[in-house]
Amino acid sequence: MLIAVVGGGLQGVEAAYLAYKAGWEVLLLDKKPDPPASGLCDHFEQMDVTAMHGLESILNLVDLVIPAVENRAALESLVEWSCSAAVPLAFDMDAYGISSSKLESDRLFARIGVPAPLYWPECGFPVFAKPSRGSGSEKVQLFHNPQQLENRFSHVSSLDDWVLQEYVDGPCFSLEVVGYPGHYTAVQVTDLEMDAGYDCKRVLAPTRLPSDQVNQFEKISLDIAEVIQLKGLMDVEVILHNGQLKVLEIDARLPSQTPTAVYWSTGINLLELLASVFSVPSVSPVAKQEKRWENEVPGKGVVYEHIRVSNETIEVCGEHIMKEAGPLHLQADFFGADEALTNYAPGRNCWAATLIVAAADRSEAIEKRNRVIEKIQRNVDIREELPS
Repeated sequence: MLIAVVGGGLQGVEAAYLAYKAGWEVLLLDKKPDPPASGLCDHFEQMDVTAMHGLESILNLVDLVIPAVENRAALESLVEWSCSAAVPLAFDMDAYGISSSKLESDRLFARIGVPAPLYWPECGFPVFAKPSRGSGSEKVQLFHNPQQLENRFSHVSSLDDWVLQEYVDGPCFSLEVVGYPGHYTAVQVTDLEMDAGYDCKRVLAPTRLPSDQVNQFEKISLDIAEVIQLKGLMDVEVILHNGQLKVLEIDARLPSQTPTAVYWSTGINLLELLASVFSVPSVSPVAKQEKRWENEVPGKGVVYEHIRVSNETIEVCGEHIMKEAGPLHLQADFFGADEALTNYAPGRNCWAATLIVAAADRSEAIEKRNRVIEKIQRNVDIREELPS
């Protein structure tokens, strides 16, 4: 099976990786010459899909198209192409339109009674400020008092495109929902850890969230999917604050990071499930795969994290470091990690890697991860490990 992945950034990396695990061939399209996913695909075409020129002749050769971009014009071009194409586009523009606007999705949460952080000025300080559109951690800022907030936005004519919400602290969790109206599956809850810039640096599985709160998280996510009439895949992120789960954001597209952790923990390939929703031949339907690990062990232990090595130091960072790493390649048994997505080469002094470490349970996976870091330090002459 040949799929086209449109966009070679971090979502493109996720799609190409999961396609490889499914045994599929990948054609990658990106307007940039050397995106991260270009090292993981079988064929690469540098092109701007908004130009439409040549798009039909390329995409009509594939079995499925996976959008892995946030650019609205690119997505609209793909939707326009799909209206007259025989090739399925694994994307729900209506659901994405809601999830890509934090303001619109927050209004939805309020309407259906989904718990979420309060909006300022109904809340006190500190408050988070973030653009309504864009990835979850992009341009996030924290303000501790009214003066800081006023200084930052004094030159802005309107705050209509910004979300100002109460700062809530606590552990964060993620859950993917896949399916179509009346037939949804909530897959596996994973635990998220953030860097100082609120960018996810580490995913752990299985979750340490108690079973009653896992059930609550699943119900919230499934309810949202039904309300927006999702067709495809949606990621839901929550924070546990003072014993209550509060929804931070939803994203109706293939996310990065968590699907790989889910794959290694449960064996479930979310890209295969997404393809089955769009009735791609040779892919098992959702109904045959959903909850296939239910009533069994909760899943293998997995640690999925991003490291940066430079100037004789090693540090765990948010996934933004992988955007800047250039073409990535997949390497098995990477200093003891089961796999890594990396730009590492022997003799290279500055490099980055996404480490994938799995073991029988989560505690063993963490111990194994620590041994991986120690081995990297010994073999690459690392003198300092920065706090992670």
